[in-house]
Amino acid sequence: MLNFEFGQLSSKCFKLICPSRSLCSPSIKRSSSHNTIFSSPDIIAKYSALIILLILTLFHSTLAQVKSSQINDQQNPCVSRETCRDCISADPACAWCMQEGFGEKSNKRRCDFYTTLLNEGCEAPNIAFPQSSVNVTESREFSDQAPSPDSAVQLKPSRIAIKLRPKDTQRVYTEFKQAVDYPVDLYYLMDLSKSMEDDKEKLGLLGNDLAREMQRITRNFRLGFGSFVDKTVMPYISTVPEKIKQPCTGCVAPYGFRNHMAMASNSEYFVQKVKETNISGNLDAPEGGFDAIMQAIVCENEVGWRKDSRKLVVFSTDSSFHYAGDGKLGGIVDPNDGECHMDLNGEYTESTKQDYPSISQINQKAMDHYVNLIFAVTANQVQIYEKLSGLVKGSSTGMLANDSANIVELVKAEYQKITSSIELIDDYKGSDLKLEYYSKCLGDKLEKTNKCDGLRVGTEVKFEIRVTALKCPALPGDRNQTINISPVGLKESTQLDIQIICECDCGQEWNSERNSPRCSGGGTYTCGICECEGNRYGPHCECDAKSVDTIKDELACRYQNETRLCSGRGECICGSCKCNEPDDPNERIWGKHCECDNFSCLRNNGKVCSGHGTCDCGKCRCDEGWLGDDCNCQDSIDSCRAAPGDKICSGRGECVCNSCICGVSEDNQPYTGQYCQLCPTCRTQCEKLKDCVRCKVHQTGPLTDAECSLGTNVSKCQWSVIVVDDLEVDTERGEVHCVFIDEDDDCKYQFKYYIHGEEDYKKIDLTALRNKDCPAPVNVLAIVIGVIASIVLAGLGLLMIWKLLTSIHDRREFAKFEKERMMAKWDTGENPIFKQATTTFKNPTYGGKH
Repeated sequence: MLNFEFGQLSSKCFKLICPSRSLCSPSIKRSSSHNTIFSSPDIIAKYSALIILLILTLFHSTLAQVKSSQINDQQNPCVSRETCRDCISADPACAWCMQEGFGEKSNKRRCDFYTTLLNEGCEAPNIAFPQSSVNVTESREFSDQAPSPDSAVQLKPSRIAIKLRPKDTQRVYTEFKQAVDYPVDLYYLMDLSKSMEDDKEKLGLLGNDLAREMQRITRNFRLGFGSFVDKTVMPYISTVPEKIKQPCTGCVAPYGFRNHMAMASNSEYFVQKVKETNISGNLDAPEGGFDAIMQAIVCENEVGWRKDSRKLVVFSTDSSFHYAGDGKLGGIVDPNDGECHMDLNGEYTESTKQDYPSISQINQKAMDHYVNLIFAVTANQVQIYEKLSGLVKGSSTGMLANDSANIVELVKAEYQKITSSIELIDDYKGSDLKLEYYSKCLGDKLEKTNKCDGLRVGTEVKFEIRVTALKCPALPGDRNQTINISPVGLKESTQLDIQIICECDCGQEWNSERNSPRCSGGGTYTCGICECEGNRYGPHCECDAKSVDTIKDELACRYQNETRLCSGRGECICGSCKCNEPDDPNERIWGKHCECDNFSCLRNNGKVCSGHGTCDCGKCRCDEGWLGDDCNCQDSIDSCRAAPGDKICSGRGECVCNSCICGVSEDNQPYTGQYCQLCPTCRTQCEKLKDCVRCKVHQTGPLTDAECSLGTNVSKCQWSVIVVDDLEVDTERGEVHCVFIDEDDDCKYQFKYYIHGEEDYKKIDLTALRNKDCPAPVNVLAIVIGVIASIVLAGLGLLMIWKLLTSIHDRREFAKFEKERMMAKWDTGENPIFKQATTTFKNPTYGGKH
């Protein structure tokens, strides 16, 4: 017989074992005295499996709850934050319970979600939960008109106070409305080299028209005038004395930059100054315009810029420009300092001492002084200056007629282009905050942009600016930031006074209790916990290093089933883990058992969470706009098309993580390029388009007039051809360069084409070089005469060489003869082979006596 205590089973369990009373009644008896169920062996055998199944089900349910709790803890950003400071910096949703004794006898955490702390018994007044906030502190209403700069209001509000928790985002809103008759200062900066002589004359005639036309746009308008040539050193000008005085007929001595007229509303005076100014000259094609632009921008008092006007510099030239580094050609190595150097006569004094400014300097000074540049240049320079406009904020480029006859229309059009667009920029350079701009502009869809186009006077546009505190700054002084947001070219701004909340009010010195009895007299009581001092440690600083229970402490320092103390990344002291501090100040280890860190997450290119997220206890928390376990996948398609209207990856690939994965063509040739716009090994359409270019541009080739014309039934050339003098091919864009030899005259002709979309040959940009490259005709007579002359000259040269060698040989032989003659031992006055007729012999025995 098997006995079960009836009180240990709930009614539900009993129903599970005995689902039917009739089933259990014959075999089960309940003893009133012992409250026991008696079962026969048959019943026990029949229901033993159900009892085991019940036990397993209860065990599995308990295990699932534990596992779920562990998962929730890993996803909770507030877990294992030891201080109030760390708690509020972990996540905007984290709150800190500063109630005394909270969680000491349970598993309750001081750092958790606000509602969780309330539910666990922490009273609301004892919860530190600072909130982010946005308050407009200064704002004025828009000005319908602007009689003076001081009264003009085009941007509001002017000041906003923001409090931000780390990792929190707040939205602020600014509005812009262009005022009527807003003050405009226009400084006309002209290239006065010899090639611009007719332009100067035309400007003198059209000066009144320019002022009159601008005054129709705004009655508060002023004009100024300056000119430039180039640096007055070689190789920019000729340093021959007479050329310095008069480089060309009717020209004055060259100069770097000269301010002829400060800002004034008198257009007649402007015309007079233009007519009085004389042309000068230089040697090389590029001019010293960057020197002039820099001085015109930074010399505010000398030029006469008003404080809050819209400032325009119209830069007129027919040549390119020198920039930083070119000064070394003239021995000028000191960099441009970006300061005003203008004498009383309005002339630039450092032209021969400082190098030209760089493009970045021009851009920075234009933004600092709120100046818009208008490059009015001739057709052959438009492409260069359009690229320059892309590098200088608030600038634009217009095509100037060869004699500047269209200058009035150009300035008016470019001014309207500038004023019809509003672009917000900020001066923040740090890394603790992130600013993102959104606007509906003139539509209904909110888009991520800081620029709106197509505006008119009186049109209001609204921008939404999302300010995010990425982290708590390491330096306390960086926790208060001031950021100015302003439209490009205008001095008005919205000032953001941002405070990053990194400290709890309860953690301030005046709210803390040093040497508190609640901390056993060995620590500071702050925000409900003890921060121990000296050798004391423990929740209430009750532990002393002199008395340690090793076994008990080690058990308290083990994380779950870990064999290592403090996860191997800390020191176990009095049953508490003191986590190690990594060498890298940006890395951190935390947790009750040092189980968490901010550097053990997945990496990409050596960066934790690919640099696009935050590592929180082994898991990446991705920034907005990024996805994936390592935050490496950008949640966007902006980088998969060259322009907003283009097909994604040119219709030749797939956009994955904001990057194109290119496919192959029909003949299995791979597409390449950022937008899959290139196919180096694909067959080009050059052969198909060459006859069209021949007939339309060069009037040659096999096509008839009807076949070459657009819109005819027999037309074989359905594309318009743009004719240019200089052909530049942008292979990165996908343009294809084609070169052929014309069969009619053996001349080389060139063109390029660009196909919009995949195999859409009806949308082709076709651009051809105007002139052919023809070989020079062969002059047979000149060749024959040249060959004969060469043979004659070669013969004469050989004869001269033979004569020279013979003379040298004779001289050497004569010298040798002279040397031998001088070394002879016999008298040169006697014949060495002459002999006397008589011979005398002496008797050796003769003694000399007679």
